[in-house]
Amino acid sequence: MIKRAIYPGTFDPVTLGHLDIVRRGLELFPELIIGIAENPKKKPLFTIEERKEMFEKSLEEVGLAGKVEVKTFNTLLVEFAKKEGAVAILRGIRIISDMDHEFTMASLNRKLYPEIETVFLMPSDEYAYLSSSAVREIAFYGGDVSPFVTKFVERKLKEKMEQVRRGAL
Repeated sequence: MIKRAIYPGTFDPVTLGHLDIVRRGLELFPELIIGIAENPKKKPLFTIEERKEMFEKSLEEVGLAGKVEVKTFNTLLVEFAKKEGAVAILRGIRIISDMDHEFTMASLNRKLYPEIETVFLMPSDEYAYLSSSAVREIAFYGGDVSPFVTKFVERKLKEKMEQVRRGAL
C-alpha cells in the first residue's frame, strides 16, 4: 500500500516554511496531497482559488511541481483524508504554543478517524519564526516579503495589498 499523507492548512499565503515542510514530507511519504482548507472562520485574505494557484505556482518555482497534488476542501479534515485514502496528516510545529492546538487537533482527528496518524515536523531553523500572518502584516505595511515567499506570492501579495489600501476589498 502506498503511504499517502495530507498536508492541510489555509496557506494564506503559502510561505517558504510551508514549502520546506512539503520538501521534507516527500522524504517520508511517497504521496503527499496539499489540502487547502476553505475555513471561512479565519477570514482569509485570499480566496481559496487564489491560495491554490499560489501554492501550485510556488511548487513550480522551487522545483516541486508534479511531485504533490494541490486540492481544496471544505469538510472536516478527517473526511478529506478518508476520501483521499491518506494514512497520515502532516503538520509543521514552529513554536511551543503551536503544540497545544496541534495536540488537541491530532487527538480529535484520531478519535474521529482511528486509522489516521498525525506526523509533526519541526521547520528548518531558517523558517522557525515564519507564519502566514506575519507575512501578511509585513506586506500590509509595505515591507519586503521576498525572503519569506516565492516571487509569484510576493507579486500576488503586492497586488492584494494595493486593493486593500484602495478599499477595494
